[in-house]
Amino acid sequence: MTGPLGMTRPIGIAILLVVGGAIGFWAAFKLTIEKFIVLEDPTAQLSCNYSILVGCSKNLASWQGELFGFPNPLLGIAGWAVVITIGASLLAGAHYTRWFWIALNIGMAAAMSLIVFFMYTSFYVLDVLCPRCMVTWFVTVPVFLGVTFYNLKVGNWSANARVRQFGGRLLNWVPLVTLAVYLLAAVLAQLEMDFLHRL
Repeated sequence: MTGPLGMTRPIGIAILLVVGGAIGFWAAFKLTIEKFIVLEDPTAQLSCNYSILVGCSKNLASWQGELFGFPNPLLGIAGWAVVITIGASLLAGAHYTRWFWIALNIGMAAAMSLIVFFMYTSFYVLDVLCPRCMVTWFVTVPVFLGVTFYNLKVGNWSANARVRQFGGRLLNWVPLVTLAVYLLAAVLAQLEMDFLHRL
């Protein structure tokens, strides 16, 4: 299927947005419910607490868990709902202008920056792996990479032919780059937390 100027509709990106957004929304929703449970009963045992090393309570109780003055999962609920909507509209035939794609990319870059901060906090400050948080990390990486490389490919960031060609090549490597980021995060967590011996 083609859009304006004969450009092919980004079906792959649309599916990535819908699937990634749905997974991220689920994780944020579950974490929000668990935050409500803790607010009602601070001694409650949450379903996401598996051990002293793997659990949500410590993250939810920290100041980092309310970075902007309200529970972080609410950001996820709002943000992932937008991502799902964009993906679904692309599947339905919508076409967006350059500024819209750039705005989406900036939003995903902000999300990526936040998860890097939260990873650092989990590994080096709180010494705990939050399973719901990790689901969000898991989906943010490929969505950010997919949107960024797509924008490079179609010329939203630069009309330079070499940049667009480079973006097109990178777009094919999203799964591998994503896996590399996962492995880097796992190595950093292992080096700091020694989680393999503590599980």
